[in-house]
Amino acid sequence: MTKLKTGEKAPDFKGVDQDGNPISLNDFKGHKLVLYFYPKDSTPGCTSQACNLRDNYDLLLEKGYKVVGVSADSEKSHKKFIEKNHLPFPLIADTGKEILRAYEVWGMKKFMGREFMGIKRTTFVIDEAGKIEEIIEKVQTKDHTSQIISG
Repeated sequence: MTKLKTGEKAPDFKGVDQDGNPISLNDFKGHKLVLYFYPKDSTPGCTSQACNLRDNYDLLLEKGYKVVGVSADSEKSHKKFIEKNHLPFPLIADTGKEILRAYEVWGMKKFMGREFMGIKRTTFVIDEAGKIEEIIEKVQTKDHTSQIISG
């Protein structure tokens, strides 16, 4: 669970997308940003979440949102995930986990009785001025857009 709070300035970040292009929080000044953190490319829950955002992408754009996904997967893995699922938004390859740590989504997880370090599926909605507007920690992968819009 992140200690970041709504109303706080979002942690600045710099990373690279699936094509090696630099991407940072500053690129989204003046726009609302859906910054979503997910555990792993091409896994069932992560694919459901990405496809829900893809299927509702025009609606999100209409409402003024830009969308960026972040995981610890490589640029190459992201590129395959995007191509396979026809995702219209960039994915940041945070292989060094700097962004994951800044947003406090890297930590101990439990699954099927075992504990391990991993990415806690979390979405941050960041406003036009770079402040955290909403934090969604109980992500519904198949209906994530509704959670964002109704927030």
